[in-house]
Amino acid sequence: MRTHGEIDARSLALHRLVAEKVRHEPALFAKAQATLARWLGECTPRERRYLEEWQRAFQQGMQTALALAEEDSERGRTLRQSSPFAGVIAPRERFAFLRAWRDAHEAPGA
Repeated sequence: MRTHGEIDARSLALHRLVAEKVRHEPALFAKAQATLARWLGECTPRERRYLEEWQRAFQQGMQTALALAEEDSERGRTLRQSSPFAGVIAPRERFAFLRAWRDAHEAPGA
């Protein structure tokens, strides 16, 4: 079983990959904005505060939102749990990342 620290590290690495892709394909930022708007329309009051923080970052522009996605802090870890960048990378890219992460971080003999 993975620790919270391992899960957080994997999420940060995945978001760094996502941020790199969005920087190369800025149209993907609009996809994340649409996801955020949809989620804000469907969320619970508890989720809303996190999504509204994302919304403020998105309103400041792509670089601010990507910096938040890549922020290595408690705030960044918390917000990545409700990241509107979900869906920016294709499932096959995500699975390839997860497989590579597992292979690189699995303890020998595990």
